[in-house]
Amino acid sequence: MRTTIRDIREMKKRGEKIPMITAYDYTTARLVDEAGFPIILVGDSLGQVVLGYESTIPVTMEEMLHHVKAVVRGAKRALIVGDMPFMTYHTSVDEALRNAARFIQEGGSGAVKLEGGVTVAEKVRRLVECGIPVMGHIGLTPQSIHQLGGYRVQGKTAKAAQRLIDDAVALEEAGAFSIVLELMPTPLARLITERLSIPTIGIGAGPDCDGQVQVFHDMMGLFTDFVPRHAKQYAQLAQVIREALSLYLKEVKERQFPTEKQSYPLDEGVLSDLMAGVYGGR
Repeated sequence: MRTTIRDIREMKKRGEKIPMITAYDYTTARLVDEAGFPIILVGDSLGQVVLGYESTIPVTMEEMLHHVKAVVRGAKRALIVGDMPFMTYHTSVDEALRNAARFIQEGGSGAVKLEGGVTVAEKVRRLVECGIPVMGHIGLTPQSIHQLGGYRVQGKTAKAAQRLIDDAVALEEAGAFSIVLELMPTPLARLITERLSIPTIGIGAGPDCDGQVQVFHDMMGLFTDFVPRHAKQYAQLAQVIREALSLYLKEVKERQFPTEKQSYPLDEGVLSDLMAGVYGGR
């Protein structure tokens, strides 16, 4: 049985930390699910770590749905949250509803995530009224990176911090079941977490959030273009893969692979008949 948004809320009530991680394909989703993560985020971060874009902005609905479907097939227990891409929920409530519905109906996800606070509260409320669970996202919002002037910590002044608190409250009042807090000072994230009755999921927001989320490729050392300060590398898989590829390349060139162990035999009688047929007909 899949984790539900009610289960996530109950984890906060019990004081149980909520681990969340991204996944973008069937194989990774299976591994993450088997590890026991209650939430998998199919983030638009796939634009950078999977598709090679410079930011999340070019990611389309069709690309997101493609990856959401793969993750849903791979994970059987986790709550799957689909990240709504840039400009798929901004222009109108109707557009937000239509695109969010696609994540649920076509993609099979159990919830959607969208960026923004007060400015998107009306859309969040409408989605929730129509039965679509919503995870909010405030602080550093990557889809607004051009407006924010880069990947910078948010809420460092009293005015900016109050604005983020207002955003969090607006999202909770609109019916969001949880909120991602990205790249903000630890004391501010703690204040927001204590203020809300719904869970907060931090990324670069300190240890006091109700949960934490990391990008799979960052924590596994797969994405080497840059490593965010808030990311901890639990493995160095890029180097492991490089070494494995180099070994395979070497063995093929030196005729060490494949060996008999990786090859398939043929019955001697069948081989004899084939040889007689091939060469006897000449």
